[in-house]
Amino acid sequence: MSNYDVIVIGAGAAGMMCAARAGQRGRRVLLIEHYHLTGEKIRISGGGRCNFTNVNASPANYLSANPDFCRSALARYTPAHFVRMVERHGIAYHEKKLGQLFCDNTALDIVAMLKDECDRGQVQWRMPCPVSGVALGAGGFTVTTPKKKYRCASLVIATGGLTVPKIGATPFGYRVAEQFGLRVIAPRPALVPLALAPDALARYGDLAGVSVDAEVSCGAGRFRENILFTHRGLSGPAILQISSYWDGRVPLTIDLLPGIDASGWLRAHAGSGVHLPNLLAERLPRRVAQAWCAAEHATAPMRELGAQRLTEIATHLKRWEVLPSGTLGYNKAEVTLGGVDTRDLSSTTMAATTVPNLYFIGEVVDVTGWLGGYNFQWAWASGYAAGEAA
Repeated sequence: MSNYDVIVIGAGAAGMMCAARAGQRGRRVLLIEHYHLTGEKIRISGGGRCNFTNVNASPANYLSANPDFCRSALARYTPAHFVRMVERHGIAYHEKKLGQLFCDNTALDIVAMLKDECDRGQVQWRMPCPVSGVALGAGGFTVTTPKKKYRCASLVIATGGLTVPKIGATPFGYRVAEQFGLRVIAPRPALVPLALAPDALARYGDLAGVSVDAEVSCGAGRFRENILFTHRGLSGPAILQISSYWDGRVPLTIDLLPGIDASGWLRAHAGSGVHLPNLLAERLPRRVAQAWCAAEHATAPMRELGAQRLTEIATHLKRWEVLPSGTLGYNKAEVTLGGVDTRDLSSTTMAATTVPNLYFIGEVVDVTGWLGGYNFQWAWASGYAAGEAA
């Protein structure tokens, strides 16, 4: 039996951040990772360049059953704090758009930086090393692996959610939470492409690869960015964003002409001989205009449509309702929505309120950020909070 002050299970973004901070505080730390590679979600993120934070990150950019939970951690470890670490390690970066910061070279720079920070804290590693059991006794927590048992005073669960199972995602963190009596909000894929039913695919499936600037809304979510037609349905930034707000039952509302008075624009051409698809092609990709008009049975010349029909068309252009048939699942999702219920955690330390010295951080917790670096910022902030306390 080897003894440590802190054991962190999961060597992803949050786990490495937590281990590094705890180690640099002088704690004796063991970091256990069941997968054979470290920080794989970091490596594959941002097209291999890692959108490592967003300078605009605030609680408004996160979803949770308890929306205020993330405030404390985000306030105490901000994007500026992480950027200073990046700069200290000499990693070149740039802002792409909307506050999103990316590495100039490769996401592996961020992985290497976190490993270096762990080395500074003299963190010990075990990987690949699956954990077969966790128990709490008088001497603290016991972590059982196939080869050895480890004991610690503080245990941190940083095993992530269910996204991208091919790189090691498992429900381990949820099972540990339930083992110790913590509630878990049912997880589901988020920031994920959406599928369309066969009848909708028959109308729009040929548009695969075409994108259009649009505003998509559902519930409390509203995003204006590109939507991308695919051979299975809809993707693109606006769709990924709104997927976190879609409950699987209500249609999405898509404004195909954001910022444009569609009714006034159509009325201005009411007496012309131009066919509606050709007119819409002035504002939309031609193939989208043609497919949409065919689906709406509105391909006639403008002068033949009539005032009432033009009003209906304008309304549909601004409020095109699309009901997805489902998501493309965890293999295509960027994050997991839901997770360990924040009502059972301290917002200051990430510790379980009923189990002293048991911590949950990162994606395993019911805090989910928008697309654009927000989820990494939550990993850094929650990992730092637990690393300060464990």
